[in-house]
Amino acid sequence: CSRPQKVCLCPFLPIHPLKVSTCLYIIQHPAEESRVLRTVPLLAACLPPDKCKILVGRRFSEDRYPELATVCRSPNTLILYPGAEATNLEEVAVMSASPSVMIIIDGTWSQAKDIFYKNSLFRLPKQVQLKTNISSQYVIRTQPTNTCLSTLECAAIALTIMEKNKSIQETILRPLQALCSFQLQHGAQIHHSKEHLLKNGLYDKPMPKNKRKLRRMELLVNNVKI
Repeated sequence: CSRPQKVCLCPFLPIHPLKVSTCLYIIQHPAEESRVLRTVPLLAACLPPDKCKILVGRRFSEDRYPELATVCRSPNTLILYPGAEATNLEEVAVMSASPSVMIIIDGTWSQAKDIFYKNSLFRLPKQVQLKTNISSQYVIRTQPTNTCLSTLECAAIALTIMEKNKSIQETILRPLQALCSFQLQHGAQIHHSKEHLLKNGLYDKPMPKNKRKLRRMELLVNNVKI
């Protein structure tokens, strides 16, 4: 896990990489690469190298990324990104029998949105989303809403659905739970979602002057899906 011995996460990783038929392509925003507490390295440590491929960047053209372009054009490729056009992943998994490829964008919500909409390749695969009310266990990082999940959590749930194996989710989440536990023991604080803070009058930062951002906060308070 490349962490100091006192906070080593290796005992919480699977002894052998999980056997999965689904291949993940993690499209990582460059800003995530420099974060200390990232979840993607933990995800990669749980899977075989050929089943978890990480591409770092903001723009992905067909000329520079021919392999990714081929993957995006394949009928067996899915992209996990919520929206009006997205289908419930569970519905897709029921109809799919062949091994699939899943693309997941790793970054803040604004970074993920920028990558998705400014790269035409990512609108070629079938768009899917997770229908879940599970609260994030990544409590050492602030999320927009209570049900926003980290990249590792999204991958764990998605693989569990695609592989039809409930133990996958438990195995992949184990190192994340240990990471959060270690951080809390060493002085980190639990980060409630922005939604929770706003609804309970605990948001202590200046309100944005930008009308669009202010409107998004109002929607969070009123529990409107954004």
